[in-house]
Amino acid sequence: MNKSRLVVIAALPLMLAGCGPDGASKADTGTLVGAVAGGIIGNQVGNGTGRVLATVAGAFIGGVVGHSIGQSMDEQDRILAQRAEYAALEEGQSGRSIPWRNPDNGHYGEVIPSRPYKREGRQCRDFTHTVYIGGEPQTMKGRACRNPDGTWRKIA
Repeated sequence: MNKSRLVVIAALPLMLAGCGPDGASKADTGTLVGAVAGGIIGNQVGNGTGRVLATVAGAFIGGVVGHSIGQSMDEQDRILAQRAEYAALEEGQSGRSIPWRNPDNGHYGEVIPSRPYKREGRQCRDFTHTVYIGGEPQTMKGRACRNPDGTWRKIA
C-alpha cells in the first residue's frame, strides 16, 4: 500500500469524528492523530511483509500515546514518545527506562516496561509512560499483548 493511500485511509476516521454534533474531543483527536502518525512511522520502519506489521504496531502505539497524554504534546513529542513505547515493548529491559526528549520545546518522558509474561498464550507487557510538560508529570499505565501476527494490542 502506498503512503498516500495509507494517509487517506488513516485520516478518514478523523474527518468523520469531526462530523458529530460537538465534533471530536481532544482525547478522540489525540487518539486518531497519534494512531495516524504511529502508522506512518511504522510504515517507514518495516520492509516487505514486516512493513504491514510495523504500520499496525505504530498505529497502536500512536493511539495509546495520543489518547492518554497526547493532548498537550506536539507532533514531534508524539513521534518521540511512540518510538520509546515501541522500543520498550519490543526490546526494553524490565524496569529500565527508555527515555525520550524533544530539544525544540523541552518536553521529555520515559517508558518503563515490566517483565514480559504470558496471558492466554500471548506475550504481554505492562508499562508506565511518564511525560513531563512544563516540569509537570503526566503518567499513563498500560498493558499490551502481542498478537499471533506480531503486532501489539492494548488490553484493558
